Amino acid sequence: MATHNPDESFRDSIATIDEKGKRAFIYPKKPSGPFFDKRKVLSYFLLAFLLSAPFIKINGNQFLLFNVVDRRFNIFSFPFWPQDFHLFVISMIIGVVGLALFTVAFGRIFCGWFCPQTIFMEMVFRRIEFWIDGDRAQQMRLAKQAWDAEKIRKRVTKWVVFFIISFIIANVFLAYLIGSDELIQFIKEGPAHNGSTLVALLIFTAVFYFIYAWFREQVCIIACPYGRMQGVLLDNKTINVAYDHVRGEGETGRAKFNKNEDRQALGKGDCIDCKVCVHVCPTGIDIRNGTQLECINCTACIDECDSIMEKVGLPKGLIRYASEDEIVKKEPFKLTTRMKGYIAVLAILIGVFIGMLFLRNEVEATILHTPGQLFQHDGDKISNIYNYDIINKTEKEFDHVTFKLIEPKGEIKLVGSPFTKVPKQGISKGTFFVKILESNLKDEKVELKIEIYNNDKLIETATTNFVGPRSFN
Repeated sequence: MATHNPDESFRDSIATIDEKGKRAFIYPKKPSGPFFDKRKVLSYFLLAFLLSAPFIKINGNQFLLFNVVDRRFNIFSFPFWPQDFHLFVISMIIGVVGLALFTVAFGRIFCGWFCPQTIFMEMVFRRIEFWIDGDRAQQMRLAKQAWDAEKIRKRVTKWVVFFIISFIIANVFLAYLIGSDELIQFIKEGPAHNGSTLVALLIFTAVFYFIYAWFREQVCIIACPYGRMQGVLLDNKTINVAYDHVRGEGETGRAKFNKNEDRQALGKGDCIDCKVCVHVCPTGIDIRNGTQLECINCTACIDECDSIMEKVGLPKGLIRYASEDEIVKKEPFKLTTRMKGYIAVLAILIGVFIGMLFLRNEVEATILHTPGQLFQHDGDKISNIYNYDIINKTEKEFDHVTFKLIEPKGEIKLVGSPFTKVPKQGISKGTFFVKILESNLKDEKVELKIEIYNNDKLIETATTNFVGPRSFN
């Protein structure tokens, strides 16, 4: 049997750079087939989700919000405040560990099926390109064509459509960052009143346009760190989009297809070297060279190869989802020790996260001694001044918030109104005095226990320190 030892020189360069180091554009064949049909359904569902998520609200909370400036984050309508940063961090760690587990088991399938970059590139911009410029051969011919009326018309049309879609994506992206309500308000007010926002939108638009009109698949090959991760996560037991080199190469290697020949008797492999799998690849690789960094597991080569195999009367599955051990050793997929380790870690993290969610306070209060202010004598009482912050994470407004000193005995007097209000999903700040009889102070520093009520309902308990004189009665 022939040994599968492909020329490894292909690993020294990438398909998007030519021999002179200049950008080499890839013109993939228009994909079709069962896997592509499934990808289309999933992609259009995810596109609908990505475009609508910032405009969906549950219990008044935006479904997804990543407002870095105001430090407010909503994940699946669940709000995270700066005080919940530990929850946000652990949720991100869960995502990373889950993605690592998925990669160890199934390779870079996330890139081909779920990644927004791939979905927008292959299911939006590339489809528009096929519609305007035509399929692979027509695009290659148009690229070499002189700048006549046809080329100018097609190029300008494509560029304008790409810019409009990039502008729409930029608006949606901005809605994720600042909130959909604020974005809609900016749109209603018009660009004249929001010049800085318009500049930010145009910058985002330019970035997206550059990515999808020029940089394209190089995001997956060069820029994306996840592509580099697979080098340490994959092994021979990982299921990938793989070429069955045992069957494809046979004893004498690949050979062109000839009718009425017995390829098996001649020792020829099932690969007829049609190169359709190469032509349809959106990153320009030859899957027959084995697992490669550039492969995003999009399955376009599986569909094309199965179509060719069906036409020439050979079994499908020459390119399929399979591990190296399945191809060489005929071993079925099973959980490895490493996969079980990831599963255990993921289960622990999810358990901790759920526990933290249940222990999470809906109201948080911070009471701190006002910096630079010493205690004051008020008759037979000692007075300290404090600043307070009350964070209301609920959807209910607190309209009558009062403070009660529990330990030691004393009184609290708010500066201004005798009570305060805290808006829903908001913060209230203020100042109050704490007065304690000097005779009740047993030390120069005493811990205060303060209960916070809304309409006589206890909503939070806080502690702080009270500073008194060094000598006592």
